[in-house]
Amino acid sequence: MKKRGIILFLFCCIVSFLSAQTLEEAKAMFLKGEYTKSKPVFKKYFKSQPANASYNYWYGVCCLKTNEPSEAIKPLELAVKKKIQNAPFFLAETYNTLYRFDDAVMLLEEQIQANSKKKQPVDDLEKLLEKTKVNARMLKGVEEVCIIDSFVVDKRNFLATYKLSEESGKLFTYNQFFGSEGKNEGTVYETEIGNKIYYSERGRNKTLDIFTKNKMLDQWGEGTPLPGSINDNGNANYPFVMTDGITIYYASDNENSMGGYDIFVTRYNTGTDTFLNPENVGMPFNSPYNDYMFAVDEYNDLGWFASDRFQPADKVCIYVFIPNTSKQSYNYESMDPELIKNIARLSSISLTWKDKNAVKEAKERLEAAISQKPREEKNYDFEFIVNDQITYHKIDQFQSEQSKELFREYQQLCKDYRQQSSKLSSQRDWYGDASAEDQKKMSAAILDLEKRVEEMSHQLDTLSTRVRNEEIQYLKK
Repeated sequence: MKKRGIILFLFCCIVSFLSAQTLEEAKAMFLKGEYTKSKPVFKKYFKSQPANASYNYWYGVCCLKTNEPSEAIKPLELAVKKKIQNAPFFLAETYNTLYRFDDAVMLLEEQIQANSKKKQPVDDLEKLLEKTKVNARMLKGVEEVCIIDSFVVDKRNFLATYKLSEESGKLFTYNQFFGSEGKNEGTVYETEIGNKIYYSERGRNKTLDIFTKNKMLDQWGEGTPLPGSINDNGNANYPFVMTDGITIYYASDNENSMGGYDIFVTRYNTGTDTFLNPENVGMPFNSPYNDYMFAVDEYNDLGWFASDRFQPADKVCIYVFIPNTSKQSYNYESMDPELIKNIARLSSISLTWKDKNAVKEAKERLEAAISQKPREEKNYDFEFIVNDQITYHKIDQFQSEQSKELFREYQQLCKDYRQQSSKLSSQRDWYGDASAEDQKKMSAAILDLEKRVEEMSHQLDTLSTRVRNEEIQYLKK
């Protein structure tokens, strides 16, 4: 009997030890941000001891971080009530995620006041408060847009769901377009005629920046970062350019986003060679989750964007909508607060349907776009536009011998221009990492090369105009 008692005691000790180890492992994973792995352990302890403040806190944060904000509310509210440090911050984040912005503001203001009295840090709380106030203002300006359909797809190949007309350009992943491998999060937008791309890759500051490249004959030139404030802070990715060539949509997780990636729009100012200050497109397109890859197919009168709101980590929801010619917002003051929240978070796309006939027609256009077979790819030597009606792809298409010779000069100058541009890019990279003494030695050479590249660019423009004029004059004879 005594022996059985000893065995039972040892068994209990072992079980207790193993449980403690499991909890300790869960806490270690929690600190590393591995919320999905640690969540089941915390859930078990939370269920067994529902009044334990720490268990409530750990489980609540895990629910928030794994896209279950509704489940996070009660545990985090108890953790706040029991004065668990950091619980107010995460509860305010949860309120934000559920569009309870007023509750979040009240909680944050109280916590900031309490921390200030105790001389405890308030920076993170103040940043979240400012973002919450912006979100609250956005809720008062939700755009009236008709969402006609949505598709939940795998995040890794979500671009395949976009069915844009060829007149609207093409979308690629970075690896797909450049034939590269590895973890390249960037996407590429190529214009309809394939002479220009906008793409995202990591810049010197290690964040994603948006660049553009022009195609000269059959080769791409050097990448140039977009000017202005597009790449100033945070990651910038998922570019799309309207057919006007000056309106650009992209996504960024900068300080002006609701949370994660938000969709922004900017326009090119031809007079100053800069882009206008980017604007957040607001709700319902943006949310406290990641929202990105906004594209408008003007030919089919359909718009597309992606969002991981309320989705598992490996999934994303693609929304299809009818683009507005001008922005119109709901009358916030006259609407039920819960209804406007549901519209803003797209809890049901049917809430956005005001004209059933317009929805029916848009769905027919969508079905036609999905069924449309892509045109066959053509293998060109180059693409040279003579005028609006004539485009040449082979040297033998030129009718004038003079324009043919001029075009050969143009081809050689393009090759020289690419070589010098590549050389200039390499020297600029070297200059950025060089010592002050070496920079001083190389600055004159770089300035000379910049001048030469600029001259060659003007020469290319002049020569291409001569080729066109010569060929057009010959064809008129």
